[in-house]
Amino acid sequence: MADPREIRQANQRGSARLAAVQALYQMDIGQQSLEDTLSQFESFHLGREVEGEQYLPADADYFRHIVRGVVEQQLKLDPIIDSTLQGGWPMTRIDATLRALFRAAVFELTQRKDIPFKVVIREYVDVALAFYEDEVPGMVNGVLDAVARKYSEDYEGTAKG
Repeated sequence: MADPREIRQANQRGSARLAAVQALYQMDIGQQSLEDTLSQFESFHLGREVEGEQYLPADADYFRHIVRGVVEQQLKLDPIIDSTLQGGWPMTRIDATLRALFRAAVFELTQRKDIPFKVVIREYVDVALAFYEDEVPGMVNGVLDAVARKYSEDYEGTAKG
């Protein structure tokens, strides 16, 4: 049986990933600054009820790490995503939620070698499932799997299913 501390940390990181995607989306759509977005999410979203939705406790440090990292690395992340998407679907043609999700996931896949690829991919497929019901989560899995293959010599693949 897994240690409850490990489960709690994983759940808090998963919540941090979901919140990071939402914050990046908000920055993209609302043209809000990094500091304003971080402050708003930390004050009003992480671990609180908003518009009837209960937000799970999130690892606030990890949330900030992802959002800041994406903002700092975006000029490197977008070409990676563009080159992995199917031909004819550049970043500019996908919706803002999916763009935010890919940026956060690719940031982790390329910058956080201490976290197994399969964990990152599974977590972001779960985030995709929170927003999409159609074929998008499967596409997210495929794109992130391809990015992971490019950036790891010891890549083991993900659990498909």
